[in-house]
Amino acid sequence: MNRLQEKYSKKIASQLQKELKLSSPMAVPKVNKIVINMGVTQPTEPRARWKIMDNIIDQFKIITGQKPNVTLARQSIAGFTLREGDPVGAMVTLRGLYMWEFLDKLISITLPRVKDFQGVSREAFDGQGNYSLGLEEQIVFPEIDYDLINQIRGLQITIVTSAKNNQDSFRLLELLGIPFAKEKENHG
Repeated sequence: MNRLQEKYSKKIASQLQKELKLSSPMAVPKVNKIVINMGVTQPTEPRARWKIMDNIIDQFKIITGQKPNVTLARQSIAGFTLREGDPVGAMVTLRGLYMWEFLDKLISITLPRVKDFQGVSREAFDGQGNYSLGLEEQIVFPEIDYDLINQIRGLQITIVTSAKNNQDSFRLLELLGIPFAKEKENHG
């Protein structure tokens, strides 16, 4: 069991149950999965795109411990010199131990390495209790070797929870240690 998972099961779940006044421990919000994706925009030559995709796949394996699914263009778009079947990105869904290990690493190692980090947005909830955050550079992950990447790319991380609303999800993520930005004071 991962240390963050242990913290959730031994401390956070019962605290949330009390705070949210839930009668059943099964109703306590939890993290269900984490979805990570990265898009590819250049180059236009299909073989070169696949070469870049191989590099991105390697990066995903290093960051998440899992091989990602390659997302392909569903249709050709002449303006983007994109053909149907060309790779446009990579995506991985983490569950179980991989999910907990990634979340632990994100909170304790990766986010503090982000340049000029002031905390993650408090606004990035979708209304259903899920939270999304973007990282501008994959090199904030300590295991990524800068010399082995072909380009700095951003990635999107979505934390899918069982919370029914944004407030419960926020509290869950806050207790797990997600460093949210301080609320802006209203001086008006």
